[in-house]
Amino acid sequence: MADGVYIDGQWRTGHGPAFAKSCPATGEMIWQGASADGAEVAAAVASARKSFRDWSRRPQGERTAILERYADEIGKRAEAIAEVISREMGKALWDSRGEAATMKAKIAVSIAAQKERAGERTENAAFGGSQLTHRPHGVMAVFGPFNFPGHLPNGHIVPALLAGNTCVFKPSELAPGVAALMAECFQAAGLPPGCLNIVQGGRDTGAALIAQDINGLLFTGSAATGVYFHKHFAGRPDVILALEMGGNNPLIIWNPADVDAAADIAAQSAYLTTGQRCSCARRVILPAGQFGDAVIDAIVSRARGLRIGAWDEPDIFMGPLVSEKARTQAVEFQAMLVAHGAKPILSLDAMPRGGGFVSPGIVDVTDASGYPDEELFGPLMQVVRVRTFEDAIAQANATRYGLSGGLVSDDDSLWTIAYREMRAGVLNRNRPTAGASGSMPFGGPGLSGNFRPGAYYAADYCAWPQASQLAPTAARMTAPGFPA
Repeated sequence: MADGVYIDGQWRTGHGPAFAKSCPATGEMIWQGASADGAEVAAAVASARKSFRDWSRRPQGERTAILERYADEIGKRAEAIAEVISREMGKALWDSRGEAATMKAKIAVSIAAQKERAGERTENAAFGGSQLTHRPHGVMAVFGPFNFPGHLPNGHIVPALLAGNTCVFKPSELAPGVAALMAECFQAAGLPPGCLNIVQGGRDTGAALIAQDINGLLFTGSAATGVYFHKHFAGRPDVILALEMGGNNPLIIWNPADVDAAADIAAQSAYLTTGQRCSCARRVILPAGQFGDAVIDAIVSRARGLRIGAWDEPDIFMGPLVSEKARTQAVEFQAMLVAHGAKPILSLDAMPRGGGFVSPGIVDVTDASGYPDEELFGPLMQVVRVRTFEDAIAQANATRYGLSGGLVSDDDSLWTIAYREMRAGVLNRNRPTAGASGSMPFGGPGLSGNFRPGAYYAADYCAWPQASQLAPTAARMTAPGFPA
């Protein structure tokens, strides 16, 4: 078990408040230690600042080679990474194995993106030539979430390092353990000490980090926290912010021929990773009438049949929520919707086995009113019944968020309307909303972010462009009215 602070390639015992993380499936203690205090956070940033000059001036090929070796080291530890992720957040082992594989695949994708979107080019001109290059920002603070504690911070750190930045990484206090394996992989790959420092802890550690002299904040997490960061850095255009903040995502199902396929897509959209993906469908929009009734019945059947268990149990689809607190919040959110007029179809209940376990739920909010436009990070599907496709589009866009959305329909003309009208950065047809390609951008408008999408487009916020005009020697200038 690593200690709470990783600076200059060495783990140290933190001097901030102690915290611990137990497995939400088994209650087993997974991580415990002291968080980084303000002085240790300052030391981590100072170390990254000191390392920046050398790292940023290394040839691109040298940085790329180190990151390629990092991919190899992740591959060697893939099973260990997956097990730590599953133990910490309760995710099914097959799901965590997918995350570990995605972490490794991310490096090649990031290298390609960096070449395409933040590389170099030259053009000839009468005076000599023009050149485009990209420069790193400096020290980047990376805040990781708990739901993908390896993949999502990795998606910030890798492109940031490729561009020549150095990083200070604060993992989620709900999933701190995978950071040690990431540090081990980077060290084995030959990343110079100080280029990646890690500070464990909660709110106080995060507050200390954003108070430092950083050049960028790369964040994945809740809208409330992201908005707080945005306000904190108001008037600081010198600090690059990349905020990915989740969504209250809609999925429209409109008269496809295969009801069972539609129900499969809806159930996977809502319940994958126990609803703990920011791209999960929170709202399923259906036509009023017999077709909509049939889809709901089919979704209920799938929800009742989902296998739920601990991360190491065979053939489970859903594990627990990340904590007992998250379980309580999910039950209370459902009760709040019912208090506003929602009708339970299938109740989300705290399961008797304890921990973070809940059953999947479905509530009809068609006649509900006054409830907040908020994202519940859990397996609760809200159903809305409408009369026209125009109403369905309006319902889909009735949110402050805009991360993901989808349409299940065989009608090409409806898809044409949907992709023109639906406000979502990731918009899928006849596929789950929770599916996204690493070779494309990931992010969305509204409270889902600040128009700096990640994944393939992370290269954009990890470097700034520098345009130059170049002449081999100084030459006299001429212009109308300019003295000869």
